Amino acid sequence: MKRVVITGAGTINALGHDVPTTLAAMREGVCGIGPLALRDVERLSIQIGGQVRGFEAEGRYNRQQISLYDRFTQFTLAAASEAIAQSGLSFSGDLAAKSGVVLGTAGGGVSTWDDNYRSVYEDGKNRVHPFVVPKLMNNAAASHVSMQHNLKGPSFTVSTACASSNHAMAQAFMMVRSGLAPVMITGGSESMLCFGGVKAWEGLRVMSRDACRPFSANRNGMVQGEGAGVFVFEDFEAANKRGADILCEVVGFAMSSDAADIVMPSKNGAARAMAGALSDAGLNRDEVGYINAHGTGTAANDKTECAAVADVFGPHADKLMMSSTKSMHGHLIGGTGAVELLACIMALRDGVIAPTIGYQEPDPECALDVVPNEARDAKVTVALSNAFAFGGMNAVLALRKV
Repeated sequence: MKRVVITGAGTINALGHDVPTTLAAMREGVCGIGPLALRDVERLSIQIGGQVRGFEAEGRYNRQQISLYDRFTQFTLAAASEAIAQSGLSFSGDLAAKSGVVLGTAGGGVSTWDDNYRSVYEDGKNRVHPFVVPKLMNNAAASHVSMQHNLKGPSFTVSTACASSNHAMAQAFMMVRSGLAPVMITGGSESMLCFGGVKAWEGLRVMSRDACRPFSANRNGMVQGEGAGVFVFEDFEAANKRGADILCEVVGFAMSSDAADIVMPSKNGAARAMAGALSDAGLNRDEVGYINAHGTGTAANDKTECAAVADVFGPHADKLMMSSTKSMHGHLIGGTGAVELLACIMALRDGVIAPTIGYQEPDPECALDVVPNEARDAKVTVALSNAFAFGGMNAVLALRKV
């Protein structure tokens, strides 16, 4: 089995349009959640979100490209270009033939669906643009990344609700580890912040009207965000040989299914995924210093996750640091694990633990060190990134400092 490292990272989200800006915001505990600016917002009962501001497609893409790129694809391409540029890789010959793309998204082209439903049902038009289908399909972002960067190996999209990015990155990890591909571009993206997207989520009654406060006793729900996170997963020997700047090593992963309820999380399912990731990586539980929590800010998710951590880590749970950056950038649904992986890299590489902002009141059922409100300097050698989705889909990645 080959060692797998991350040699490039890219993002666009409510905290910033690139990785340095995003990490600076995480260090400062900046809140990227605010009033939504979208059509018919006055008809929504939920009017806040982690919206990407100042992103102008017209300044990045030509008219033909915009006709093909939904907003989630636009975000993905921007993040992928940043990640690949940082890695220093250029894909041609045998490297291009064997390298690929695997990305996660839950909704795909939700904005395209929303716009065209309006066109047909509200405006009474009898035709839609001929590129609607290729624009809205879930694999659109992966396809366009492969085309833009000449990636001819395995390329596909994973869709498992809020765990989509972690499942995608796990697939990329397995491909590089097994030798199937020397390099995989991976991560995830989402853009559900349109009228139809938010209205659908309102129906679940899990959304906060004012703020995302994970683990705080007065938390009252999640807040949606949008954006993308993309990474370059590469064979360690090849990366080391070419002198790449290695951000961290991916050392293990595990996936589990609750097989219990479509929306209520299971402590046992989450615990099995975390324990499995440690086992796959050959790690002892006391080696883990930081967990980037799923931490949605809903009453059920937060207490279930904390109980699962306590079960897996035992007495060491009290020595762990665990934070939810969703409090800053919102819940990117299928793209959330990818943006959150940046916090794990920052912990391992820079020794900075991103905080859980908005924390106001201790909750006895979340009695762990959730790094409340302010970032913390700490030496960490191993981190976990948790993702637990509707449908009981769990995916956990283990990372190590290099």
